[in-house]
Amino acid sequence: MIATTLAGAGLAGAALLGYSTLEARWYRLRRLMLPDTLRRPGATLRVLHVSDVHLAHGQEHRVRFLRSLAELEPDLTVITGDLLGDVGIEDAAVDAVATLTGPGRPGLFVLGSNDLYGPLPKSPHRYLTHRRLPIHGTPLDFDRLVERLDSAGYTTVRNSAVAVATRAGDVAVGGIDDPHLEDTVVPAPEILAPGASGLHDAVLNLGLVHAPYLRALDALSTAGHDLLLAGHTHGGQVRIPGVGAVVANCDLPLDQARGESRYRDRWLHVSPGLGHSKYTPFRVACRPEATLLELRG
Repeated sequence: MIATTLAGAGLAGAALLGYSTLEARWYRLRRLMLPDTLRRPGATLRVLHVSDVHLAHGQEHRVRFLRSLAELEPDLTVITGDLLGDVGIEDAAVDAVATLTGPGRPGLFVLGSNDLYGPLPKSPHRYLTHRRLPIHGTPLDFDRLVERLDSAGYTTVRNSAVAVATRAGDVAVGGIDDPHLEDTVVPAPEILAPGASGLHDAVLNLGLVHAPYLRALDALSTAGHDLLLAGHTHGGQVRIPGVGAVVANCDLPLDQARGESRYRDRWLHVSPGLGHSKYTPFRVACRPEATLLELRG
């Protein structure tokens, strides 16, 4: 009886592992409408939100999905960090997202820790207990990444405010370096404020950060941004049906670890991301996703 039970448990575990690795490639596009986001009645703005691509060598399936999103012709593409997932992947990663921008269709990028350092194997216990240690992998060529993104129409926002022109009007943007990094200091709200970008009549005030730590979301909210976009959580990566995420890998409440929610009376969208660390190539009840946000005034 014991042997039969153990064999059954082993088969169930193998089946779950096999499914979870397949789900990690089961990409989808989600469409979401967020009302009362724009500052001009009747205006619309289509924003493609992509995060946590974690591109590694040999992941042509992820590149194909990213390139297919170009058919959407979004007004604005936002990548909220962790585009890189391997050493020497900078050029391939930019090539994968270069078709998402175009004339009158800019892109924005804020860094995640994995855009600075290559991945390392990590203990699941460390992940589940939120324990952060100052251990980094191989330094990546972040300067080259930013240079290539700039040539592809993306503006990298680092602890500052910028303005971008879209077909729907000018957007004021405040962006924060990844607060998951131990040495990141979240800037004062006045540095991130729409007025610091030189815009005082934007169609949208947009706050960006990779990891949605509460101190970062508070700074962006206090600065006056109407919509907050983030990634990092992978939606939990492993979710229990009927329960949700087990961990968010930051201090954001677990019920906000994926998708849209309200934060301090404004919209927050946390992307579940498209990828994963190459050392944890699985997802459970949390498909990889890009999101097309239709914003309305």
